[in-house]
Amino acid sequence: MIPHKRNAWVQHLFRSYVYYRMRKSFNVLRFNTVNIKPGHSVLLLCNHFSWWDGFLSDWITTQTIHRRFHIMMQHDHLEQRKWLRYMGGFSVKKNAKDVVQSLNYTAQLLNNPNNMVTVFPQGELLSNHATDINIERGIGHIIKKIEGDCQIIYYSAFIEYFESFKPSVYFHLLDCGTNKDFDLERLRAQISTFHQQALKDQVNVKH
Repeated sequence: MIPHKRNAWVQHLFRSYVYYRMRKSFNVLRFNTVNIKPGHSVLLLCNHFSWWDGFLSDWITTQTIHRRFHIMMQHDHLEQRKWLRYMGGFSVKKNAKDVVQSLNYTAQLLNNPNNMVTVFPQGELLSNHATDINIERGIGHIIKKIEGDCQIIYYSAFIEYFESFKPSVYFHLLDCGTNKDFDLERLRAQISTFHQQALKDQVNVKH
């Protein structure tokens, strides 16, 4: 695996550029708030549908989570863009022998209450309109390995245009509890139900 080399100064500079590009590319970005527990790290799980997803999760982190940003990326993608290590990117090679090393590395990051980690639980890019969110078993491995207190947050993000030339992003955030009361099957059901309801709610979203 490729470990992160997060650098606050580089991250600040890169965020300035990325957020400028986001302002030019999107009409509005809207989200509901959830209570972030003090003294807890945050495992952020998101639907994965676009090239923008990592940057969107970073933006949400600055708006409401307020933890040091890290993100699990596919090994080949990070190998091609190693500068993302300085933004908190680290790699996982799916179906490889070192996948457990990446999962344990994620858990170690989440032992620190000042950290957050974004993981895309589907493990692949799928349509923005996919009705099912598959939570792979690796998520359970990560959460069970965390020794400190960690809050689990999920969001579904959807793209809409409405009357604008530029798309808008709507985030639907859900507090999924903590690692101390974690059950994988319950988390799967919780996220599946929430995501399907978010799809229905999106039909009548205010714009």
